[in-house]
Amino acid sequence: MRIYTRTGDRGETGLLGGGRVSKADPRIEAYGTLDELNAVLGLLVQEVPEEDKPFLRRIQSQLFTIGSHLAAGKSTKPVPLPPFSAEEITALEVDIDRRQAMIPPMRAFILPGSSRPEALAHLARTVCRRAERRLVQLYQQEEGNPLFLQYLNRLSDWLFILARYLTYHLGAVEIPWQPEKSTP
Repeated sequence: MRIYTRTGDRGETGLLGGGRVSKADPRIEAYGTLDELNAVLGLLVQEVPEEDKPFLRRIQSQLFTIGSHLAAGKSTKPVPLPPFSAEEITALEVDIDRRQAMIPPMRAFILPGSSRPEALAHLARTVCRRAERRLVQLYQQEEGNPLFLQYLNRLSDWLFILARYLTYHLGAVEIPWQPEKSTP
């Protein structure tokens, strides 16, 4: 099978269930940003301790599941799609609580960059927030699965806590934001 089809050369792409849309369509923006997030998570998984890799791989899989639902669109042909459950949101919440209990309370805003893994977790968090915004834009045009929005919202929280956890786990020091003093 060839990787190139030339069918997208005019700025359109095919959906899973058939039909074509502009590559600038909000649906394509949404699942394209999920794909970008997944790629950043692929970098992150290379930098985290071994015990964190399975959970990150689970997240990557869930992002593919959400993306497949988005890529199917309002298909006229039935497309078998993997299920997505609210249990995935609960799993993020449980892990947030677990990790948060192991780190000191936050006392200031934090600048990313205490370590490479922490910085990658923050990069993933910002891409996740953008994916969430793209999904909101899509859902303003058509109804969608609210669990997907909840998942992305919780995932960005998880990535923030993961960044803080990694800082402490690796023995790095958080970099507090110190705003410039204003002069009268």
